[in-house]
Amino acid sequence: MLQLYPPVDARQTGFLRVSDLHEIYWEESGNPSGLPVIALHGGPGGGSSPEMRRFFDPAIYRIILIDQRGCGKSTPNSELRENDTWALVSDIEAVRKQLKIDKWVVFGGSWGSTLALAYAVKHTDRTLGLILRGIFLISKAEIQWFYQEGASRLFPDAYDRYVAPIPEAERGDLLAAFHARLTGDNYKRRIEAAKAWACWEGETITIQGPNSRPKRFEEDDFADAFARIECHYFVNKGFFKSDGWLLGQIEKKLQATPGIIVHGRYDVVTPLSTAWALKKVWPGANLNIIPGAGHSSLEPGTVDKLIRATREFGRRFS
Repeated sequence: MLQLYPPVDARQTGFLRVSDLHEIYWEESGNPSGLPVIALHGGPGGGSSPEMRRFFDPAIYRIILIDQRGCGKSTPNSELRENDTWALVSDIEAVRKQLKIDKWVVFGGSWGSTLALAYAVKHTDRTLGLILRGIFLISKAEIQWFYQEGASRLFPDAYDRYVAPIPEAERGDLLAAFHARLTGDNYKRRIEAAKAWACWEGETITIQGPNSRPKRFEEDDFADAFARIECHYFVNKGFFKSDGWLLGQIEKKLQATPGIIVHGRYDVVTPLSTAWALKKVWPGANLNIIPGAGHSSLEPGTVDKLIRATREFGRRFS
C-alpha cells in the first residue's frame, strides 16, 4: 500500500481579508511551478492540518491550503456571522486570484467534499478535476443518521456521551438542542456542549472507534469552533436552496469534469449511500469503495487510494 509523502513545510503563508469581519489564512507548499491543487478541510470548522499536504507529491504539485472562516488560524475564531457555504466558495475563488492560478485540482474530504462540489458547480471553468473523500452533502437524511438516530445504534457508548449535556426532554431534536447551547450566552454550557458534539465525531471517525479519538477534539478552542460552525451550517441546511439541490446541480454541470471518489465501506459519519447517490448522477467520476475503512482520511486503504488518485491527476494534468 502507498503511504503519505514525507512531511513538507509551507513555503509561503499569508492572510487574505475577505470581508470587514473575516480574514482567512492560506499557505502554499510544494513546487511553485507545479500543478495547482487546493485541499479543503472538513467540518465545517475543522481547520487545515500539515498532514493534508502529504497527499501530494511536492515535486509535482503546488499545494494550497486554507483555513475556512472562523476556524484554524483564520479570524475571528468561531464566528458565525457572514459564515456560509457561498461565502466560502467566494473565498476560495479570491485565493485563486490572489495566487494568480488559472485552473486547479480541487481536493476535499467530508465537508471538504461538499465545499469542493459547491465550488466546482459555481466555477466549473476553473476546476480541472475533483478528488473527493467521505462524501457528505448535508442532506436531511445524513444529519438525522449521525446527529439524531442511526449511528447511535452502532456506537451506543459514544452516543451516550454525546447526548449527556442535553436533558431527556430536549433529545427529540438534538440539532436544535445543541444549537441553543452553542449559540447561547452561558460559556461553560457552550463549551460542555461543544466538546460533547466534537468528541462524538472524534470517537466514530475510524473503524477502531472511541479509542482512536484525536486529541484535538477535546481542546476547548478547537471544539468550540468545530461544533458551533458545524451546527450553524446544519441548522441552515448547508445554505442550499433545497434538500438534494446540490446533487441536481452536479448532474447538470459536472458531467465533463473528471472526478475520483474514495469512500470507506464502514464510514459511520458519512455513510456510503451518499457517495453511491453522487456516482449515479456523475457517471464520469470513479468511485473507490475501501474495505475495512471508516471516515478518516488517514486509514491505510484510504491513504493508498487517495495517493493513487493524486498521482493519476498529476499524470493527467501536469
